[in-house]
Amino acid sequence: MAAPTASHDERGEVAVSGHPDDAAPGEHGADGEGNAWRRTRALVGASHPGPTVAVTALAIILSLAIGLAEQRIFAVGFAVLVGQLAIGWSNDWLDARRDEAVGRTDKPIAAGDISAAAVRNAFIVAAVLTVPFSLLLGIDAAIPHIVLVVSGIAYNLGVKKTAYSWLPYMVSFGLLPTVVTLAGSPPAEAEWWVIATGALLGLAAHFANVLPDLDDDRQTGIRGLPHRLGRVPSGLAAFGALLLASLAILVGAGPSAVTLIGLVLGLLVAALGVRLVLTRPPGRVLFRLIILAALIDVVLLALSGSRLRV
Repeated sequence: MAAPTASHDERGEVAVSGHPDDAAPGEHGADGEGNAWRRTRALVGASHPGPTVAVTALAIILSLAIGLAEQRIFAVGFAVLVGQLAIGWSNDWLDARRDEAVGRTDKPIAAGDISAAAVRNAFIVAAVLTVPFSLLLGIDAAIPHIVLVVSGIAYNLGVKKTAYSWLPYMVSFGLLPTVVTLAGSPPAEAEWWVIATGALLGLAAHFANVLPDLDDDRQTGIRGLPHRLGRVPSGLAAFGALLLASLAILVGAGPSAVTLIGLVLGLLVAALGVRLVLTRPPGRVLFRLIILAALIDVVLLALSGSRLRV
């Protein structure tokens, strides 16, 4: 499910000169002081730690749910973590000049806490290490995981500016359960409804990520699918995708007290979310509701256990 990075990554293209590897403002002052802790903290911040930890945790939860051996759970978690770091660092490196131009002081490079070159180097190391750590899961799981990571990097390279901005999210999130089930012994395919749920969660995550910043993104040149649809259709699409994910779990895992309760909770959250979409500007409350609905689906997946794989 990984994925392309979340919060605020939809920032657009602006006309700026220079190369992403050029030093960010204040780089020499910070580095000259030898403040290793500050640089380390900035490097962690440039990795998009929230989404990186969330996707890694999801992979571990799914691994526990299907009963992978301890060492396999560790291997899955580490491989996914390294891949997510590569995606996060590639985003901040590639967006360095744009972030600086629009005053993104919440971004470590634009704030001058670390150089673009340092983040680029971290990305290269993580991207290279993704291959051997993926192979430790076995070739069956390694291939979809590498595709997952490449999909996330492709989003950062420019797919996010197109009408196909949704595709890397659906591909990466849809592949995550398959990576986990194929890492088992023996390897097994994920059930169709699990893959569908992951892909739909990815679609919802894409819309959730963009909604609070639609207007700013348009001004800086981003024209992804949510920007083309507009605020209300994008908000409705996010909650619609989450409801479809809940329905996929209900159909795939079968009706039970747990799946029915999950569906009811999902409907309640979606109803509140749709009301907010129709009556007020997008904001963090809406984003949190989408995340809450997604967490309900993740819990339902985790409780499905061995039914997650064929």
